[in-house]
Amino acid sequence: MRRVRIGIDVGGTFTDAVAIDDATQEIIAKAKRPTTHDAKEGVAEGIIEILRYILTENNIAPEEVVFIAHGTTQATNALLEGDVAKVGVIGMGSGFFAGRAASDTDVGDITLAPGKYLRTAHAFIETDEAEPMRAEISRRIDELAEKGAAVIVASEAFGVDHPESERLVMELAGEKGLPSTGGHEVSHLYGLKVRTRTAVINGSLIPRMMETADMTEECVKRINIGAPLMIMRCDGGVMTADEVRRRPILTMLSGLAAGVAGALMYEKLSNGIFLEAGGTSTDISAVRDGRVMVRSGELGGHKMYLRSLDVRTLGVAGGSMIRVENGKITDAGPRSAHIAGLPYEVFSPKLKNPRLVLISPCGDDEPVFAAAEGADGRRVSLTLAGAANLLGSVPDGDYASGDREAALAAWWVLGDALGISAEEAAKQAMDIAASKVRAIVDALVQDYEIPKDAVMLAGGGGSAGVIVPYLGKVMGVPWREVKNAPIISTIGVAMAMVTESVERTVVQPKGEDVKSIRREAIERVMKSGAKEETVEVSVEVDQKANILRAVATGAAELRQGKENGTLPSRAELLETAAKSIGVPSEQVQEIAALGRWHIFDGIRSTKTFGFENYHHAVRVIDRDGVVRLQREGIGAVLSTKGKLQESLDILLEETTEYGTVGGQLPSLFAYYGEKQLDLSGLATREQVDEVLDMEMDGREKDEPVAVLAVL
Repeated sequence: MRRVRIGIDVGGTFTDAVAIDDATQEIIAKAKRPTTHDAKEGVAEGIIEILRYILTENNIAPEEVVFIAHGTTQATNALLEGDVAKVGVIGMGSGFFAGRAASDTDVGDITLAPGKYLRTAHAFIETDEAEPMRAEISRRIDELAEKGAAVIVASEAFGVDHPESERLVMELAGEKGLPSTGGHEVSHLYGLKVRTRTAVINGSLIPRMMETADMTEECVKRINIGAPLMIMRCDGGVMTADEVRRRPILTMLSGLAAGVAGALMYEKLSNGIFLEAGGTSTDISAVRDGRVMVRSGELGGHKMYLRSLDVRTLGVAGGSMIRVENGKITDAGPRSAHIAGLPYEVFSPKLKNPRLVLISPCGDDEPVFAAAEGADGRRVSLTLAGAANLLGSVPDGDYASGDREAALAAWWVLGDALGISAEEAAKQAMDIAASKVRAIVDALVQDYEIPKDAVMLAGGGGSAGVIVPYLGKVMGVPWREVKNAPIISTIGVAMAMVTESVERTVVQPKGEDVKSIRREAIERVMKSGAKEETVEVSVEVDQKANILRAVATGAAELRQGKENGTLPSRAELLETAAKSIGVPSEQVQEIAALGRWHIFDGIRSTKTFGFENYHHAVRVIDRDGVVRLQREGIGAVLSTKGKLQESLDILLEETTEYGTVGGQLPSLFAYYGEKQLDLSGLATREQVDEVLDMEMDGREKDEPVAVLAVL
């Protein structure tokens, strides 16, 4: 029986779906339908319509579906539109900290967008005595409900360590039929004000997201799909509908995460910059060693305890209109042809005897955006898609490829008005757009220290062929469009992994702290639907902020690998390593092969002040041919579980740097079987030993293990 993965991407205008064969990762079917915002069952009705079509039209039996997930913009849209519930906050604290806790838990109304607010009401309880507090909590919940609160948030000073009082508030709220959440549920970090604010935003989304989750889950069950419904998260993973009901805040910005998740899982992007370009905007994110970079979330300029993929959005894309002022092109975007309600010049019939008109796409805009009007009164927008087609930078047969002659007719009138050729006008517009996109790309490369020789531009979305090839030429870096670029977001939903992140405030964490947070991350990711045998965990110690973080990732079901015939050969893996290092394959050697991992070492030379310097360039490539690690190597050991500690002693003795504050461990990565163990975030040998002991528990003493020390 086939094993089929289904992804559904619910956008503001359209709902897309794709079915993928889990064994070959080939697309079986795809479909698009208008999003059913106004239907009785909301967007769920559109989901069931597109599901039925995908199954019936492609002879997919419900029992063949082993994974089904959907991405949604509902949480983001609810916040932007102010469509959230009023939240009643019960702050708690005792003794010396009571006054500060009362102030920090009173977050007031939160600005979501111009003229849109998340309203709150606040009450405070001192938590010195247990029995009288129960009656006090009940009374306070009633008072907040009378003030219009539809959700209760419990937030106590040091509630992350002792959540009993927060749980009591949640229990009593539930008895009164009110949904609730606690600060300890959204974050384990200290910082009562930020934790409360995050919990309030989470709580405000619960009623709407509960309703949507209920309806969508029921729709999926109605067509006899047995696989549990998963929902896309802001960090590129997925979680169960039950987790969405509890922590809907994690679905914020999940639409931005889906595209790059697809590039990672489907296209096997390893290092570089991913750009998903649509009609109005381009989402840009950084990938290093097969992982997307993450950052802390903000809302209305306020920090939240929410880690999401670092996706930076720019109002430049295929449909971006051209701004003309004082006889010259001054900008491209952020207004688009979609907003102006005009067709693209390059996807429309060629205009006869066109003339230039400057229009206002929206009521408050100045009339400075270029359009062309034909003799018959028909208007088209001048766009970046037209400019790129006119300049010949859009690849042949690309989704964004259009009628060059139609583009030339429209751009000729702009060039004529500016006293230049149509091609020069198009080049000026593309150069302005490229400079804006490049500024973000350069910032991401710098922020995440991506080696400049490793920068690859990967494009997704319908306008990838407009933005990425031209930018690659301007920057002088390699580029490619991902396979099935127009539907890469939907593919990302179908291919996503289950992810959970746990953070704690810990000063100088010990081995037991590392073991504890790792265990919690595994438990959470399994609760969210991951199979235990697929789970991988990375632990990071942020010594400056005193934050201990564990990120666990796993598959929602046992995914099959590609057929053996499609896997690259040893020679092809060696060539991949050499190309990544930038040297001939004769200068690269495979130093280890164990499980799914192939480890290569190449000597690369650089010159500093006329002196030749030689560096070991390490590349770790998995059996699918994806570069999973590219660093400068400073040491390596190939050992076994039984001799690992002895081998590690030798490796660390040779690679640890000693200064005025003690020894500084190198970045360590361990490889065995199917596992890559990232130890680079750990600060002490004790922490490294704790994680290795947990990971290697139950394995045979003679199992091979490779450990790399890298910069």
